[in-house]
Amino acid sequence: MKALLSKAIGGPQTLVLEDVPNPKAAPGLAVVEVKAVGVNYPDVLVIEDKYQFKPPRPFSPGGEISGVVKEVGEGVVNVKPGDRVLGTSNFGGMAEEMAIEAANLVRIPITMPFDEAAAFIYTYGVSYYALKHRGRLRSGESLLVLGAAGGVGLAAVEIGRAMGARVIAAASSQEKVDLALARGAESGVVYPRGPFDREGQKELSALFKQAAAPDGVNLVCDPVGGDYAEAAMRSMARAGRYLVIGFAAGIPRMPLNLPLLKGCDILGVIDIDRDPAAHQQDVKELCELYTAGKIKPHISERFLLPAAPTPSAISPPAGPWAKWWW
Repeated sequence: MKALLSKAIGGPQTLVLEDVPNPKAAPGLAVVEVKAVGVNYPDVLVIEDKYQFKPPRPFSPGGEISGVVKEVGEGVVNVKPGDRVLGTSNFGGMAEEMAIEAANLVRIPITMPFDEAAAFIYTYGVSYYALKHRGRLRSGESLLVLGAAGGVGLAAVEIGRAMGARVIAAASSQEKVDLALARGAESGVVYPRGPFDREGQKELSALFKQAAAPDGVNLVCDPVGGDYAEAAMRSMARAGRYLVIGFAAGIPRMPLNLPLLKGCDILGVIDIDRDPAAHQQDVKELCELYTAGKIKPHISERFLLPAAPTPSAISPPAGPWAKWWW
């Protein structure tokens, strides 16, 4: 079979398309004929050895797939050959077939195409876990989403709206804010690009406070970090919650007098599948939201497998994105 391989540290231009042996269904594993694979920011980081884990080379990047189960190993009972599924793993998805832990596979609705299924869990799974379990978002609360046109951000906008929140979408351009508004945000903030000096921080804080007036933000969803974090926290209501999801703009230096003065919680979002049963239930609920038309992955570009080794086929464009190959 064909697989896209990382054989040396570097960017997308270092990837090579080669023939490799087909995987086997060992106990607990299922072999999936991959129909689509999402391309997410971690996929770029992992081939540059900048992510939390470093797979031994050669390896195929790609942690989010969809396809059809080809065969299952001993002990697998949750899926069977012929099932349409989506699945997640740390890597290995950019290949025509993939052996994956069967527990990480979920059957998808017949109405869900493979490309949308491969752009689902990394974004919606993280955002749903963040808002539901960590943020405890309630209907009627206000939700400020930073990076609202990115994958996780746009998913948070849609899920927040579905949960009954008043969603404020913040992004770096009017085009991105407009996308978030079209996906359910009630209002938007166009923020300038950092870094910011002290005066710039005050102006950014004023933007967020104005959008959250008069009572402040109950929940902040932050996959951006950097200089945006402190300004967002200053816009929070008392007893609010701040979700730390990522650091696209760098790791912030947060003055800890702010959570004291606000009486707010800072909550890290990680290990969304640590409780497998809860994760499976979350995916089931997300599929129900999808079927009801309340959420829908935004696919910005698509590429066939022969185009995959080119830098443009894996480098992320601006805004939300996911791409699929076979």
